Amino acid sequence: MRVLLHYDMDHTEPGLDVVSCPEEDDERFAELLPDAEVLWHVLRPLTAADMDRAPRLRLIQKLGTGVNTIDLDAAAERGIAVANMPGQNARAVAETSLLLMLSTLRRLVPFDRLTREGRGWPAAPELVGGEIAGRTVGLLGGGEIAGLLRGMLTALGAEVLFTSRTPRPDDPAWRETDDLLRASDIVSVHIPLTDETHHLLDRRRLALLPPGAVVINTARGAVIDEAALAEALTSGRLGGAGLDVFEEEPVKAGNPLLELDNVVVMPHVAWLTAETWARYFTVATENVRRLSAGEDLLHRVR
Repeated sequence: MRVLLHYDMDHTEPGLDVVSCPEEDDERFAELLPDAEVLWHVLRPLTAADMDRAPRLRLIQKLGTGVNTIDLDAAAERGIAVANMPGQNARAVAETSLLLMLSTLRRLVPFDRLTREGRGWPAAPELVGGEIAGRTVGLLGGGEIAGLLRGMLTALGAEVLFTSRTPRPDDPAWRETDDLLRASDIVSVHIPLTDETHHLLDRRRLALLPPGAVVINTARGAVIDEAALAEALTSGRLGGAGLDVFEEEPVKAGNPLLELDNVVVMPHVAWLTAETWARYFTVATENVRRLSAGEDLLHRVR
């Protein structure tokens, strides 16, 4: 079976014909689509036009969880199955969320810059950082990533609150969204991007955070209104942000958030570890086997 891996890496699987294509190479992608029976999809948006170039395509396998980059209606209209793999990147994303919290609190960006310039010693008083212990961290989301992160943060001495679509009155850490924001020294985003969550953290909700609060996002960029976030960071209303995702990806060099010393950034790679890839390919290969055998797919979305 011909499998198209839409990512810039070589990968082989016994019994499968796997060919790869960098996400930014649209011309090569278009050339390979007609022969693809399975598409292993990462981040580059997948459109109806792409699917029309792939008459043999039977399965779009998301390597990850969020399927907002796939035109699900177009896939359904063409009889193409869509599956994802929830939880396979959870540990990597949880660890990266903690990394961004610590990096933001400890002013990693200006310290890195000043040290490289030979001006890191002595440290300027305004760069005095903070610790996780004793702070309240609010998690937007109650899934596996948030659960893992909750354990890490609790072990470091933080008070952890969370919110979720389904109320959890049995858990004293659960809060309504606005109440969670009012109480959070750090808020970390762990929810999918939907019509309901687009710009969930808008100007009004960002203003609910305590002065000097930190915002972390390893989910989807458009959950946060970037213009409102940049305004709050520039004014000093918020203390910092750690961002792995942006409203437009890849993020452009002119994005005002990239100019701020109180912002730590990464290029949507919170999930990117060797261990995550191994788990991804295990699930993806099993679903190709199931497709060939006519069995039910793991984690079918549509």
